[in-house]
Amino acid sequence: MWNSLARFILKNGILLIVLLFGLTAFLGWRASKVKLSYEFSKAIPTDNPKYLAYQQFRQQFGDDGNLLVIGIQSDRIFQQDFFNDYAQLQRNLKKVEGVNEVVALPGAINLVRSEENEKLGAINIFPEGPLSQQQIDSSRDAFLNLPFYRGLLYNPETNAWLMGVRVNSQILNSPGRTKLVNDIIEPANAFGKKQQTEIHLSGLPLIRTVTSDRLQKEMRYFLLGSLLLSALILFFFFRSVSAMVLSLVVVLIGVIWSVGILNLSGYKITILTALIPPLIVVIGIPNCIYFLNKFHTTYRETGDKKQAIINMIAKMGIVTLFCNLAAAIGFAVFALTRSAILKEFGVVAGINIMLLFVISLILIPVALNILPPPKARHTKYLDNRWLQNGLVNLERWSLNHRKLIYMATALVLAFSIAGIMRINSVGFIVDDLPKKDKVYTDLKFFEKHFKGVMPLEIVVDTKKRMGATRNLTNLLKMDSLVTYLAAQPYIGKPITITEGLKFAKQAFFEGDSSFYIMPGDNDMIALRPYLAANNQVQVGGPNAFNSLITSFMDSNRQKVRISVSMMDIGSYRLPFVLDSIQTQTNLLFDSAQYHVELTGTSVTFLEGSRFIINGLKESIFWAFLLIALCMLYLFRSWRILLCSLIPNLIPLVITAGVMGWAGVPLKPSTVLVFSVALGIAIDITIRFLVNYKQQLKDSGFNVEQTVIQTIHATGLSIIYTSIVLIAGFVIFCFSGFGGTQALGWLTSLTLVTATFANLVLLPALIISFYKFGNKNQKI
Repeated sequence: MWNSLARFILKNGILLIVLLFGLTAFLGWRASKVKLSYEFSKAIPTDNPKYLAYQQFRQQFGDDGNLLVIGIQSDRIFQQDFFNDYAQLQRNLKKVEGVNEVVALPGAINLVRSEENEKLGAINIFPEGPLSQQQIDSSRDAFLNLPFYRGLLYNPETNAWLMGVRVNSQILNSPGRTKLVNDIIEPANAFGKKQQTEIHLSGLPLIRTVTSDRLQKEMRYFLLGSLLLSALILFFFFRSVSAMVLSLVVVLIGVIWSVGILNLSGYKITILTALIPPLIVVIGIPNCIYFLNKFHTTYRETGDKKQAIINMIAKMGIVTLFCNLAAAIGFAVFALTRSAILKEFGVVAGINIMLLFVISLILIPVALNILPPPKARHTKYLDNRWLQNGLVNLERWSLNHRKLIYMATALVLAFSIAGIMRINSVGFIVDDLPKKDKVYTDLKFFEKHFKGVMPLEIVVDTKKRMGATRNLTNLLKMDSLVTYLAAQPYIGKPITITEGLKFAKQAFFEGDSSFYIMPGDNDMIALRPYLAANNQVQVGGPNAFNSLITSFMDSNRQKVRISVSMMDIGSYRLPFVLDSIQTQTNLLFDSAQYHVELTGTSVTFLEGSRFIINGLKESIFWAFLLIALCMLYLFRSWRILLCSLIPNLIPLVITAGVMGWAGVPLKPSTVLVFSVALGIAIDITIRFLVNYKQQLKDSGFNVEQTVIQTIHATGLSIIYTSIVLIAGFVIFCFSGFGGTQALGWLTSLTLVTATFANLVLLPALIISFYKFGNKNQKI
């Protein structure tokens, strides 16, 4: 079959090349239309109750993740020049296209009671325009007398001040978000530079924009870096510009196809699919090395270029097919998960790894047929004395020191298993950033002074129309929950209608701060005329009091929203925090009369992390099972199947053990390593065993002799390929993100151990299995 296919490819080479480049041109055109995904990663299935609750919340109350915060720490805030510049910053930010609202000290409002009209007037505490020091001082006392803003806009104990910038959600989910965020950052930094004070910026809009922009730039550099590094290694191995260029053309076509198919599939570039082009380069180069290595070996033996090409396809076609199939399975199993972002990654990566085989199978033979025969210097690498001596040592170890190999393997496994017991599963929203990164340190500033910026929303459904405003008992229960939340060390000041009612009561009692408490029955009767929407003075536009109240209730006044900001405490502690809040709500609100839902970005982050980690764990199982079935079909031997799986399980166990000892937590970016590495590492095993099977009959079923021949026949290309793979993944270690770094060094570690396991342990297992069984029975 493969001989016939080889002759067909050589006979119709020009036609196949035209079709190949024509399809590349089409997919290149589609690749030019691919778009970036600006939405937060869809890690949760769309039918998940947490996802549905969050979407319902967004429909009723709007987005919770569109607040960008600017923080400063200064005791000069009420000095004339400082305050006026701070006020000018607020005015400048209001003019930025895409900014919906800016909340800060200079624009703070106060409620003033008007007995004549029975109205609450919402007035600005600080007048508009540049103020004199006397005006600032007089207004300062009025502001500091309002407990409503304490812990919200400032921390009186640390002199920290916060400016909240609410941005347009549609722009935030579009290419314009980078410009919007930069338009906010620039005037903020200009203010900080002028006043010589450090500016801190955080919030999900900034975190997501900055990290995604950095990641996109990194992926471009990694793609270029992997191509350059692969080119250098190929030239070093083959000493041939044509072999190097041919290999690069293969992977470049693979990259173009991968991006084009991403667009054809209706997908956008996400944090995961951005990894596919560099991975295509890393996985495609080994195909080229194995094909070229077989071509050079055969040509040196026969001196016939055409026969060498036919033999290359006949011998390496089946091997490369199953190697790419195994690697594709390692990625494609992500499509079996219920996480949309993993499905997209799995589908596109799996398809394109298989297409890499087609590209290699067509382009390499046709190009070799057109190019002149290789010269002596091009095959000199086959006689590398250092590597040949290394292969001789591997041969001796496999034949004479198998017990020592097994003992060393057992000790390493015991050490690794002990490490596995130390692994923790935890993830943070910004844990992939270095601890000294400005985004990370600024987040910690807000956690220290304002208890964080991560949104958590609690929706209390009274199950009755007007139940949120005409039932004081309901309001008192909500206030009890607010008091509980405010007492937690990891939760910032809660905002809801009860805080607005306290503000209104203080205003009713002539601004006396001691009356910033929940109204009683008599207070509610007295306040009712003042709280009527048609009786409120609309001074201050969108900052008016009724705007504050109505934004925390639905149109039926049945549901109330309690908004809090919290620390990024991680996926390990977060469930306990949410459970404690849920327990408190159960004590306050009878489930027969109320429904309380915890939602918001913090909840969806936790649920998304769970789904991704569980999905990746399942994908490892399915990858292992499907690869095992492929191996069983390929070799039709249970003993060879067992021999093939053991050397690929051990590297995964070792990597997991190193993670435990090194304190690397189990999170989406690290769990991804195992399934990817399994699919790539099995490549080495397949190439070794297929060559073993092909040579076993020629050696008269002499297992030891066949193992020796196989070590020398495949060892060189296995080592070269492993170097390329390891070097390709090591590039990711230079990332500024912990998750990408983990993908780099953990996958490299797995591949290093897999190479040793397949060149040392696998031959020893084959010989031991043969000696254990019937010596006349071939395996």
